[in-house]
Amino acid sequence: MTNGEATNEHLDFLEKQLKQQDNKIAELGGYAASSIYGTQAQDSNLIMWQLELDNILERIEHLLKGDIIKVVGEDTIYETPKDKSLIILNDYGVQLIMNVTSFYLNRNTILSTYDDNRIKDILYDLGNELADVVYINYEKMGMDTIEKRSRHEILILNILHTIESAYNRALGGGERDSLRSARVVTESLAPRGQVFNPMRKKHRGGFLNPQNWKF
Repeated sequence: MTNGEATNEHLDFLEKQLKQQDNKIAELGGYAASSIYGTQAQDSNLIMWQLELDNILERIEHLLKGDIIKVVGEDTIYETPKDKSLIILNDYGVQLIMNVTSFYLNRNTILSTYDDNRIKDILYDLGNELADVVYINYEKMGMDTIEKRSRHEILILNILHTIESAYNRALGGGERDSLRSARVVTESLAPRGQVFNPMRKKHRGGFLNPQNWKF
């Protein structure tokens, strides 16, 4: 074997090792990328879930209608009860309560900052006003029997407790701080302005790349 052939054989061996290393790096990089972007997607979904209040409002509306909640597989369905005495509000009553509730159950509420005294004041004022509205409009709202009217207090308490839970998320700006922390963690995984592409080919310089040889 000539010196030239030995040199070529040795270079082929080195190139083969380099390709194996590149493949290993690409494999590890792909795993890291999937982990990072998977985590980012999960964080993004979590943030959207935290800010999404439509499902809570939808559940409240069904409960105001007296609907029965059932879980079928992974889906939640609502059925109108056969016993009409379980329906204490008509469509007008449901819409009236929902209009009031929607003013309080929204992103602006949970992303604000409240102290405990302010939350208590809001709930106290709302409870009094809501009780007056129901008392004055109970017949128009569908409470046309003594049985239905007897349940108006628990109805108001349920609404107030649900709204209280939303305001407690904003106690001391807790919800906003939680989302800010989640965003910082996500951004630390993939710094802004940088695109992580583990499959990007690296330029191989130096003596081992025959393209760089000069004769």
